[in-house]
Amino acid sequence: MAIITYVIVAKSFYTQLNVHLVSEALMKPFIVVRDPEAFQLLADETRRKILYLLRVKEMTVNQLAEELGLTSQAVYHHARRLLNGRMIEVAREERVGHLIESYYRATAEDFLLSTGKIKAKSVHDKEHVKEQMTAVFKAYKRLGLDVEYDDSKISRLVDLWAKLQAGCSGCMKPELEDEIWGMEELSVLEKSIAGEIMGSLLMSDEEFATSEKNRRELRAFLRSLLKKEKASPVKKLKAVA
Repeated sequence: MAIITYVIVAKSFYTQLNVHLVSEALMKPFIVVRDPEAFQLLADETRRKILYLLRVKEMTVNQLAEELGLTSQAVYHHARRLLNGRMIEVAREERVGHLIESYYRATAEDFLLSTGKIKAKSVHDKEHVKEQMTAVFKAYKRLGLDVEYDDSKISRLVDLWAKLQAGCSGCMKPELEDEIWGMEELSVLEKSIAGEIMGSLLMSDEEFATSEKNRRELRAFLRSLLKKEKASPVKKLKAVA
């Protein structure tokens, strides 16, 4: 960002104008977000708009409030939550009279939401995944699959899914995953493939055997939910094509 470079070069000039540079770091191309609480932050439309604006330029709470047509108090509340979620940061502070005004910016241009390993023992995470699984099963009906499920079956499915995910808890370190996603020479799909292959390469024989066992258990449970096939999903997709 040219504006950050300019501020770095002209530090002494900005000091005379009562401007304090808080962060010299350039905005990152992306950040991998794994915290489920951070996912909830982006569910709010106002916070998404704030994040979008702060990707473009540094702004104060008052400037954001004017742009969004909201009160400064309301925007401050949203900004604090985004700040705690590390999605925005204070880029610089400027003294205006007896007050110090903070200029915020997004911490990255893009945020990659990664659920990582599902923690079935966490009620909050599990309820969120149950909602996702239910939505998936509802969508399957459009493919001609008639799946029988209720809350208890969905709960059991999430447990089995979490068990499968936990089968190789130490295979892929978060730092390594971030490094793969930071490889600019790879596309998003290629990064995903690279992560899958790396996880398989790092998996021990014991972890692989456990993973296969858990996968078979999950598949058997899924098959038990399938009441009947109204039409083959593959045939239906071919017919549409």
